[in-house]
Amino acid sequence: MLELKQSQHGRGIFATRDIKKDELLEVSPVIIFPKEEFKYLEKTTLIDYVFWWGKDFDECALALGIGSLFNHSSQPNAIFKRKLKKRTINFYAYTDIEAGAEIRINYNGDPEDKTRLWFEEK
Repeated sequence: MLELKQSQHGRGIFATRDIKKDELLEVSPVIIFPKEEFKYLEKTTLIDYVFWWGKDFDECALALGIGSLFNHSSQPNAIFKRKLKKRTINFYAYTDIEAGAEIRINYNGDPEDKTRLWFEEK
């Protein structure tokens, strides 16, 4: 259903078949970085691939599998939900997605959140 390949943003995740809205795309287990380690993590390339984590969003988590490779869009076709107890991030189709389309999430979490990020969106 999903494949990793080159996109205009480097690497990206693409649909290999038509996907219906609300369909589960990926369940990614996570590695959690406690808040005390953030000062070290932000000095590495990994900082661009982590999700805010925890009840107060004061930790970070690296999604394994393909979870950390979804690119950003302010008009996403997928969403993610943090499952704190299960230590996973689940990704779902936010809209119907056609085969061949890049699957993109809003890094702000809420698909309607237009807050600027740390990089310029293309």
